[in-house]
Formats: sequence, structure tokens, C-alpha cells
Amino acid sequence: MTTAFAILFYVATAVFVAGLAAKIARYTLVPAPLKIPTTPAPLTKAGVVFRMAREVVVFESLFKGNKPLWIFAALFHFGLLLVLIRHARYFMETVCAPVALLQPFGLYGALLMMAGLFLLAARRVVLPRIAYITGPSDWLLLVLLMLIGVSGGAMKLFAHTDIIAVKAFMLGLMHLEMRPLPADPVLAVHLGLVALLMIIFPFSKLLHAPGIFFSPTRNQTDNPRERRHVCAWAAKLDAGRE
Repeated sequence: MTTAFAILFYVATAVFVAGLAAKIARYTLVPAPLKIPTTPAPLTKAGVVFRMAREVVVFESLFKGNKPLWIFAALFHFGLLLVLIRHARYFMETVCAPVALLQPFGLYGALLMMAGLFLLAARRVVLPRIAYITGPSDWLLLVLLMLIGVSGGAMKLFAHTDIIAVKAFMLGLMHLEMRPLPADPVLAVHLGLVALLMIIFPFSKLLHAPGIFFSPTRNQTDNPRERRHVCAWAAKLDAGRE
């Protein structure tokens, strides 16, 4: 089991990093031939940075456009953030103060995350227009995230595992060492689902996480009168003609 999961996580990490890097590299090459920032838009680069920060941290445009969906998304994302911070201790020899301080809130984060996922799933069933555009990949991601949350919660509340051994295993992977992983079936399910999520992440709709930074409706300044907008490939063509 130790060898199998070590290989699985090395493969999952390689696919996740390489796939994400390839997608981001592709995003950077997509031309933006027009000035299309969603107005009212900032007039300076500093304003764009501030706007992007609001978009990433508090989902500003979603709040303005659909408040119920904003609540569902906020529950999931902020809960997930607390869960990830809680899990950061498994990758630290010495747990830093902020991570240690937020450890007691990890369980509440898991509850928020699961509540958000349930509401997002219910929305896809209850609203006919959303159900119409929902495909198998949407359900796959929702069910996968739910199963990760349920299996993680089961280990916390019912089927307790040796978290010291789990931390040793994770730290061993970081140092290219094989350290024994507890032979716990619930832990195996949880880790297997996490690895599966890492593998499919670069090829799924979850890419909206890095993709938001490349959205021309968000990352452009509203200054078409002050400065002519010429995308990179057009600039190269103009230079070639000259």
C-alpha cells in the first residue's frame, strides 16, 4: 500500500504540475484583439490589481450578479480554504503559527465546504435552466469533492487513523523516502480520491481558478481613448510589414 500510494502521488503531482503549467502557458498565448473590460472598469494597472483581488477574494462580480449562487460558492470556497490550511501541517516538519492557530477551525471549514457542495448540487437539480446545461463532468466534480469531504470527515469522526504516520508518509514523499502508510481502508479511499482530483484538475472546469487571471473582461484597463490596444500577434505583423 505504501509503494502503491507513493507512486500514485508522484504521478498525480507530475500530471497536476505539468498539466497546469501547460494550460497557463496556453492561456498566456491567447490573443486579446479587443478592449473588452466589463464596465465600470479601472483606468490604471493598480486599479486592475485591486479589482482582481476583489474578484478572487470575495467574488465581487458573482455577488453583483447572483447573490444566492454567491452564498453557495462562498461557503464552498472559504470552507475549502480552511480545510487546506488545516491539511498544510502534513507537509511541514514544524507547523507554523498561522496553521497551528487555524487547526481547530478545520472541522467547521469541512462542514461549510460540504454545505456549499450540497447547495451547488441542489441548484443543478432544482433550476431547470441550470439542469439543462449540466453535463456528466459537472456531476463528476461535485460527487468527487463530496466523497473527498465525506471520507475525510469519516476519519475525523468515526474511523480514526494514525495521523502521525500519515504526516511521516507525506514528508517522506517530499524527501523521496518511503515511509509506511497506515493500512486503513478509509484513508486509502480518501487519498485515492485526492490523487484522482489532482490528475483531472488540469483538464476540468476547475481551471477557472487560474483562468480568472487571464480573463480580458477583468484584467484590462479601460483606457481605449488614451492608448491604442494592439495584441501581441498584431504587433508582430505590423513590425514585419515595416
